[in-house]
Amino acid sequence: MAFPQLWFAGSTEEFTPPQLVAQARAAEQAGFDALGLSDHWAPWFPGGEGAQAWVTLAAIGQVTSAPLATGVTPIVHHYHPGVVAQAFMSLESLFPGRITLGVGSGESVNESPLGLDWPGVPEQQERFAAGLAAIRRLWDGERVTVDEGWFALKDAHLFTRAEGRPRMIVSAFGPKAARIAAEHGDGLWTLGDPEQAPEVIGAYRDACDELGREPGTIVLQSGISWARERDAVIAGARRWKPTQLPQLYTDDIADQEEMQRLADAEMSDEQFAREGFIVSDDPEEHLARVRELAGLGADAVCLQLIGQADPDGTLALYRDRILPELRSGAVPVGSAVGG
Repeated sequence: MAFPQLWFAGSTEEFTPPQLVAQARAAEQAGFDALGLSDHWAPWFPGGEGAQAWVTLAAIGQVTSAPLATGVTPIVHHYHPGVVAQAFMSLESLFPGRITLGVGSGESVNESPLGLDWPGVPEQQERFAAGLAAIRRLWDGERVTVDEGWFALKDAHLFTRAEGRPRMIVSAFGPKAARIAAEHGDGLWTLGDPEQAPEVIGAYRDACDELGREPGTIVLQSGISWARERDAVIAGARRWKPTQLPQLYTDDIADQEEMQRLADAEMSDEQFAREGFIVSDDPEEHLARVRELAGLGADAVCLQLIGQADPDGTLALYRDRILPELRSGAVPVGSAVGG
């Protein structure tokens, strides 16, 4: 069987909009099957960037022809679900059949600067499900009146609708969120963690069976960074270490300096390079680890470009060697988890 699709994601936390557009064009030319962007207000780390993903995605759409996605847009905090529904329906009108809204519950360090209190996990999940339900109803052409406390709609509907509707792929890191993905989404988006992903994918498939729905697209995500020298590539990407802390995705930890301190205390730079994102000077390591992700049950592997050492060189490596070699071998789609 064919290798799973390979998607590219640009990092709004690290690069400016012009850089992100240029990277997306290069990624399409390299042979990636889809193009995307991370979507946050604030970066994970001090000294980062904070590009507006939807605006930048529209610019990318103008100079490329591949499918487009966010990975992922936070729903439970500063983005009103009605505005999300409107924005992505507008993108679908601009780029018919190309738009995927990747959605998640967000993280405090990225979203709290806008001034709202960060909810606990049960409330996050309640808000998330309610927001997704509202987006779906608006996309389906309904007039929606709801008051969920953190957002409300009053006889709201989308005045402009595309001929089709965007896809919605829902981020989940545990069984409860996986059920929300099964109930509301057109697929599952989760981290490419070989220890965690099989459980999340299994929970998603079980929930789809229980709800009588066909499982949608399963996307596994990891960061990628390459440079000619190992010390350089690790130094250029080490500030992404906080993304590997489980508590980051649930707790109200809003201080970037504190996140970096916690990450340094819990994980060495070498651990991050070998066990976190794919951060290596060795092309064989890139090949082996992407193949590992593909074997976990992914329909698509989303690779997010990170690091300051050599982002252009990373894209060139994937164009010239990694993507061709990955596609030259057969990895059954969904082979590891009920596929």
